[in-house]
Amino acid sequence: MRLATIGTNWITSTFIESAKKTNQLTLQAVYSRSMEKAKEFAALHGAKNYTDNLQELAENPEIDIVYIASPNSLHFEQAILFLTHNIHVICEKPIFPTTKELEEAYKIAEQHGVYLFEAIRNIHTPNMEQLINHLSCIGKVRSANLHYIQYSSRYDAFLDGNIPNVFSPKYSGGALVDLGVYPLSLAIKLFGEPENISYHPVILNSGVDGNGTLILKYNDFTCTIMCSKISQSFMPSEIHGESGTIVLNSVTPTTLEWIDHKSNKRTSFEVQQDEHDMIYEINTFIQIIQTKDNNTYNELKQLSTTVLSITEKARKDNNITFGV
Repeated sequence: MRLATIGTNWITSTFIESAKKTNQLTLQAVYSRSMEKAKEFAALHGAKNYTDNLQELAENPEIDIVYIASPNSLHFEQAILFLTHNIHVICEKPIFPTTKELEEAYKIAEQHGVYLFEAIRNIHTPNMEQLINHLSCIGKVRSANLHYIQYSSRYDAFLDGNIPNVFSPKYSGGALVDLGVYPLSLAIKLFGEPENISYHPVILNSGVDGNGTLILKYNDFTCTIMCSKISQSFMPSEIHGESGTIVLNSVTPTTLEWIDHKSNKRTSFEVQQDEHDMIYEINTFIQIIQTKDNNTYNELKQLSTTVLSITEKARKDNNITFGV
């Protein structure tokens, strides 16, 4: 399939390199708000076309699918543009600020016979499948601590008085939607939708959360999710059961260990993954498109909807308002 990209940052480059490894997508065109950057990015990755005009890109008959990695607040408008031009859309996480926008976009995608995907790579990897398959080893789940705590290099600029996009309410930034969606998506994939949630953030003077703790309350256990862009963690994540514990080196795990409570025996069960781990989500998306696998597609839609409904409630409960 013929690919176009929106955005010229590191995540777009990573997606392009992963796409090349799948042999499923051919980079056809790139977009940037700066024509000079678009030209440089096209040359770097071997794209045939480049543009600073989104309408022109959407009307290009040689584009089958677009990857959107622009600032969060621009995702919805850009996705709708391409969906209405009958182009499949892969939108980087967090997909949109509100569930209302997500529902509308899914409806438009269906009307135009195309697919809309959220790029949340950790739920598509082989080690995610390993985690699902080994969850029963620890018996009844009683608690889980999942986190993504990573100091952002852009926080230094914030402290100097600037407001980068990831710390701006205008551009739908903040720790929960930028990093928290990874452990949250993992939790929803493993445990399903919680009975209720509460979020306890540290609000920066820009109006978004620099870090926070999200509590997911299930019938008989609690999952605690911590996220931060203003501090750093070196501890693993854990899932605790009555018979044992699973230790993940991160919420995009490359090592997995099951520890039996009685024997203290440690069993590693991770599998080797490609370092370009976006290849797994790309392969899933292309498989859905080519085989019209609507069962898998509907599962992904439900997961994205559940995750977004939680982050939206968490923001509203704490007066974190986007678009201002």
